[in-house]
Amino acid sequence: MSDQADNRAPYAQIAAHYAGLITSGELQAGSLLPSIKNLSQEWNVSTATAEKALRKLRNEGLVRGIHGIGTEVLDRPAPMSSGSQRQDRGRRTGSSWGSGERSDSHHASVVSAPADAAQALDIKPGSDVIRRRRVYRDRHGIVAHSTSWIPALYGKLIPQLARSERLTGGTSLELIAQATGRAITHRIDTASARLLTPEDAELLELDPAKPPTQPVVVMTAKFVDSEGNVVEYGVDLGGPGRTWRTESEVTQ
Repeated sequence: MSDQADNRAPYAQIAAHYAGLITSGELQAGSLLPSIKNLSQEWNVSTATAEKALRKLRNEGLVRGIHGIGTEVLDRPAPMSSGSQRQDRGRRTGSSWGSGERSDSHHASVVSAPADAAQALDIKPGSDVIRRRRVYRDRHGIVAHSTSWIPALYGKLIPQLARSERLTGGTSLELIAQATGRAITHRIDTASARLLTPEDAELLELDPAKPPTQPVVVMTAKFVDSEGNVVEYGVDLGGPGRTWRTESEVTQ
């Protein structure tokens, strides 16, 4: 856990606390959240702040208000996170996982770069690249299958990049920045949707002969260092039924 202070507004902190309990399964579907009065007392905030926290949870689709009864927890899969959202979460909390998430099936190897990865990394197709894969899960199943493509030259500097294990000493980007002395200065993200191929279905642990007919979210990210080199290209393939959501303040 990070020692950094949580600088979010009080209502957002309250909402995040209960969102974590809901997505982790600690608060199950049908459970009732504390009343506005009890929330305001427990968190030492105004009733308006407590009501705003509950409204945020309703807007996120995690709860619903039932007249005369209270605020009930709904049972819905949490949205998947983009790479930038995971990065921001890791900076704020010390962990890139969402509430109730875990990662497994870590695998790494040196392979020939497919066309899309080669184009993103600005290298020749078929060049050696390090491919790192992992699966993010929560209690509803697979949130996303994540693949990172890294030019093989960084494997010579950081051998553990090509090992099938969780990285130690930092993320792949932090390790690359430390080894090269060049900061990672910006990232380029895309979000789209596509129908699953048989290979996609297999990555998501589905029957490749009968992939779902609904499209899934696909998110990519390119990471660029201070000299303009693309040092990593990531592709996150969302599980069936997973959505992607982003939130920002609107100033007037």
